[in-house]
Amino acid sequence: MRHFGQIAPAVRKRLFHREPGVFTRESPAHLLSTALGATLYSPATRPRLADDVVKQAGRGVVSMVLCLEDSIGDEDVIAGEGNLVRQFADLATRPAADLPLLFVRVRTPEQIPDLVRRLGPALPLLSGFVLPKFTEERGVPFLEALALAEAESGHRLFAMPVLESPELLYRETRVETLEGILRAVDKYRDRVLALRLGVTDFCSPYGLRRAPDMTAYDIQIVASVIADVVNMLGRADGTGFTVTGPVWEYFRAQERMFKPQLRQSPFLEVQAVELRATLIEHAMDGLLREISLDRANGLQGKTCIHPSHVLPVHALSVVSHEEYSDAQDILRPERDGGGVLRSAYTNKMNEVKPHRAWAERTLLRAEVFGVANEDIGFVELLAAGLAE
Repeated sequence: MRHFGQIAPAVRKRLFHREPGVFTRESPAHLLSTALGATLYSPATRPRLADDVVKQAGRGVVSMVLCLEDSIGDEDVIAGEGNLVRQFADLATRPAADLPLLFVRVRTPEQIPDLVRRLGPALPLLSGFVLPKFTEERGVPFLEALALAEAESGHRLFAMPVLESPELLYRETRVETLEGILRAVDKYRDRVLALRLGVTDFCSPYGLRRAPDMTAYDIQIVASVIADVVNMLGRADGTGFTVTGPVWEYFRAQERMFKPQLRQSPFLEVQAVELRATLIEHAMDGLLREISLDRANGLQGKTCIHPSHVLPVHALSVVSHEEYSDAQDILRPERDGGGVLRSAYTNKMNEVKPHRAWAERTLLRAEVFGVANEDIGFVELLAAGLAE
C-alpha cells in the first residue's frame, strides 16, 4: 500500500519531487506508526463492512479501526463480534494488497484472544487492537492479553492505547497517571504502535464541545492535557511514542463565527473556486487549522470519523520541498559536528544539533507521504485527490 496510490502515476509524477513509498503490514513499526495517517473509524456492526473497507482503501485510506466499543450499543456487542468475524472472512477472499491496515477496538481484554482465535485464516489481515480508556491499571490486562494472543497465534499484533480517561484530565492525578501509562507501554514497547488521544472524552467532565471554527488547542483544559502527554510520552530521544491527533467531529457545512482560515492563507493564490466551495461544504476550515496545530505540537496522523477528513490529513502530511531541503542539509554527514547554516531557501537558520530530531522525523514522513515538487502545495494535492 502507499499514500496517494489512488492517484494516476502521471499525476503523482507531476505532484511529487519524491513519491510516497510502498509499505506493507510487515513493515517496521517505526515506519507503520508514521504511515497510519488518517485512521478511519467504522462501527463493527455495519452489514457491508467488507465492502466499505475495500471502497475506502480505493479512496486512499491506509488504516482503519473497526469498533466494538463506544460506536455501538452494549446490546450489539455480541452481534458486532459475529459480524466482524464474517466480514474478515469475506476480506480474506479479496486481494490483500488492496486492503488497509486493520485494527479492532475492543471493550475488554478477553475479547482479544477470543477474536484472534475466531478470525482463523483471516487473522493475517489484522494488524492489532485499539485499547480504550487506557491507564496502567486498566491497560496492563489488555497488553497481557495481546501478548498472549500473539504468542499463541504466531502473528504480529500491535496495540494502540487510547488516552481518554478522566484521571488524565484532572490536574491532581495527571502526572501520576502519565507515569503509570509510561511504565505500562514501555514494558510492551515493541507492541505499542501509537498512542491515540480521546479528546471528546476529555471534554465530557466539563460539559465542553469545540465549535467547528475552534480546534482542540483553543480548549485550554484539553490543550494542557495534549501538552503533558507529548511532554512525557512523545519525546524524540528514543523514549517516546508516536502520538496521534484527536478526532475532528464535524463533516457538514456549518455557520462559522470567524473568517475562514483558508481566506487568510497563501493557498488562495492557486485555489480554484470549485475547490474552495468543496472545502466550505465539508466544514474544513477548523480541521485544516487543527491538523497544522497537531503537527506543530508533536502529533502525527489523526483519528477520523468521516471519509471527507482523510484527504486533508494526508495532503497536509506531505513534506514540502523546502522542509525536505532543510532536513537533508541538517543531516549531511559533514554536519555531524554541529553548527549553523543558512537554509537553501535563504529564509531561515538551520541549527544542526537542535534541529536534528526534527529533520529525522521529517525524512521519515517523506518516506511514506512523499515530498511535493517546489511549485506544489496543499491545494494541488487536495485537488488531485478530489479529482479521482
